[in-house]
Amino acid sequence: MPPLPIDAALPALLKALQARDEVVLQAPPGAGKTTRVPLALLNEPWLAGQRIVMLEPRRLAARAAAERLASELGERVGETVGYRIRLDSKVGPTTRIEVVTEGILTRRLQADPALEGVGLLIFDEFHERSLDADLALALSLNGRELLRDDPPLKILLMSATLEGERLSRLLDDAPVVSSEGRMYPVDIRWGRPWQLGEFVESRIVDCVQQALAEQPGSLLVFLPGQAEIRRVHQALQAALGERRDILLCPLHGELDLDAQRAAIDPPPTGQRKVVLATNIAETSLTIDGVRVVIDAGLARVPRFDPGSGMTRLDTQRISRASATQRAGRAGRLEPGVCYRLWSEAQHEQLAAHGSAEIVQADLAGLALQLARWGVAPEQLRWLDQPPSAAYAQAQDLLGRLGAFKPDSREALGAHGQAMAELPAHPRIAHLLLRGQQLGLADMACEVAALLGERDIQRGAGADLHTRLTLVSGVQAAERGSRGAVQRVRQLARQYRALLRGKAANTVADPDHPRWLGALLALAYPDRIARQRREGGAEYRLANGRAALFAEVDALMKCAWLVIAELGSRQGQREERIYLAAEFDPALFEDILAEQVEVVDVLEWDEREQVLRAERQRKVGELVLATQALPGLDDQARSRALVGLVRRKGLALLPWNPELRQWQARVALLRQLDLQHDGVSQWPDLGDDALLASLEDWLQPYLGNVSRLSHFAQLDLSSLLRNLLPWPLPQRLDEWAPVHLCVPSGSNIRLDYGEQPPILAVRLQELFGLADTPRIAQGRQQVKLHLLSPARRPVQVTQDLASFWRTTYAEVKKDLKGRYPKHYWPDDPLVAEATARAKPRKP
Repeated sequence: MPPLPIDAALPALLKALQARDEVVLQAPPGAGKTTRVPLALLNEPWLAGQRIVMLEPRRLAARAAAERLASELGERVGETVGYRIRLDSKVGPTTRIEVVTEGILTRRLQADPALEGVGLLIFDEFHERSLDADLALALSLNGRELLRDDPPLKILLMSATLEGERLSRLLDDAPVVSSEGRMYPVDIRWGRPWQLGEFVESRIVDCVQQALAEQPGSLLVFLPGQAEIRRVHQALQAALGERRDILLCPLHGELDLDAQRAAIDPPPTGQRKVVLATNIAETSLTIDGVRVVIDAGLARVPRFDPGSGMTRLDTQRISRASATQRAGRAGRLEPGVCYRLWSEAQHEQLAAHGSAEIVQADLAGLALQLARWGVAPEQLRWLDQPPSAAYAQAQDLLGRLGAFKPDSREALGAHGQAMAELPAHPRIAHLLLRGQQLGLADMACEVAALLGERDIQRGAGADLHTRLTLVSGVQAAERGSRGAVQRVRQLARQYRALLRGKAANTVADPDHPRWLGALLALAYPDRIARQRREGGAEYRLANGRAALFAEVDALMKCAWLVIAELGSRQGQREERIYLAAEFDPALFEDILAEQVEVVDVLEWDEREQVLRAERQRKVGELVLATQALPGLDDQARSRALVGLVRRKGLALLPWNPELRQWQARVALLRQLDLQHDGVSQWPDLGDDALLASLEDWLQPYLGNVSRLSHFAQLDLSSLLRNLLPWPLPQRLDEWAPVHLCVPSGSNIRLDYGEQPPILAVRLQELFGLADTPRIAQGRQQVKLHLLSPARRPVQVTQDLASFWRTTYAEVKKDLKGRYPKHYWPDDPLVAEATARAKPRKP
């Protein structure tokens, strides 16, 4: 075997695994870790004849890795080295190394938490931080801790670019073994900065032609998705014309095996390849003959939006770590070149690492597997904890799908257990099981397979029924989609083999088209949608969101739909409908009756300004029918009115300036207590606290309110003052008085609308007062607004002594000129205060 950089690190790795059960291996792209490490460990004494299971994040990489390992041994796949991926597996009785995708391992752990017979788990390319990899690691660590003693289950995490120290801490300070960098240097060629709204395809085509002219060897081109691959492929076919020395090879996960191998294998003698790939080629795969990489710097990433409950595809800039890995593809076999279609300055602005999938993904599958395992997320060890909001939303979905036992959000019922055993998203698993019960197993398996793959008929409208006719064979598939249709049929056959038992309630007309909508509604109860206006493009979904057709579609004749695929992409404000089927709302009367909720609703009629009561039959946020309720339950009425106040705010109540001042006085004393002692005897009566506690202080007094005008009749002052327990009302008047008596004898009103409170008083009424007045047992100075005889402000101060000492002389000179009949003494501290022009004569 030719030497690889990883070879130098193998002795340290063998020593670390001999001493510890957890090890982290850091090896940059091109080091050879995927092909060398499993073979180097196969005959270690501690393995004792047990198997090695190596996880790869992608099916294509798993199969390619198994084929490369088997070739190193001079064997065929299925002998010493085998693989297990969705729709395909090659293992045999002598298999010692199994390369699997992570979902396969999760299901294996659920069936055998101790992983008997497995001595080593290798997580390859762990830096990609797929959701399945994080889940499989958490479950394997927990299962090992609870059920595995001797021989131990060893765990090896391998990564190209990862914060090894952080991962080491997760694994009880596991040793970190590092390998040297790539075998050959890569020359980086920078492009010009990206411009806003610029299309990637034209720049890629220009760069490919430039690289073909400047560099020998094959090219690997990184593009964000299949659509860009298809457009660049067409443009290059036109640009390159009849050149026989160039092979254009797309590479993505949806291609058939022959097309994938054509992209990976070395080109025929005298020819060069241009491989157009998604980030599937970023790691693990070695594409023979490549010494030039062209990187658009983009990736299409699924992101779950907890606000909408939907996953959308975002095209975004890659991280610097991903850019390093992509460039490394050019230096695996000889010195190479990487053309980056962005500037060096833009490169410095990229994130250092990509985000873990667990922090931005739909967690329904993870929540189902944790419920099957019998744990909550906080009971397991994670590099990144599942976000609580997304996890709670996942549990809500599982509840709507009937996965849990009654009155539980964690314990799976029989239906949930069956869902968890199927290798499918919980929505799809529910569809399959309920379809089986209804006697619609064949259609359910075909629909589930269609939903599990990419659209097999792009550009043919949104109707899922047309895709179903292709899969069922009613209509022949076009040449370009035959491979995709075959994959869907293969997956449907796999689902049929997994379903067990007989139909419980066989429907009378299983071939009727309406059952497609019924099955979709089982999987997507939140995406049942009703048209806003007849013939229109916009629909309202059961989850309260809106979605529309971007172009005229035959489904727009349907008043009801179930939407299987929707989302917004960059530059789009609304959710777009991509796949859907017509829905028959009559199904709510029988098959889908479980989705209908009957609620009594009291709502405020904004137009009439009155409270109305009605009984609604609803599916999510969609109202199917309403019936007026003649009698209003007092408790329900009060709750509805509390909700109205909470929505509209406290301004709906009859406040007056005096009551607002009272509220501010209480707030001041509460704040002073909190600043001094950290606790306060004064309750929080601010607007936010009052809104939060409406049920306690307001709801009992709403019995006679039925119109908006009735709120004005509430004795709000008494309601609020009753919230102050005795003796606080007396202390309030003492410590935060409404008025202050000044030296002139006047009682001046304090304004508590600002902090500190304001005392606006004519300057002459303070003669003889040395210091600023204080309230709250001396803890709070007031802010003085010193006024002229005409009650216009002449000075604002909280330091009256300083004012007399430094500023009064200037102010006196000005006021004496404007108000010569008034009294302006030279020494204000010994002068008599007066509310008149001059003091009274004795």
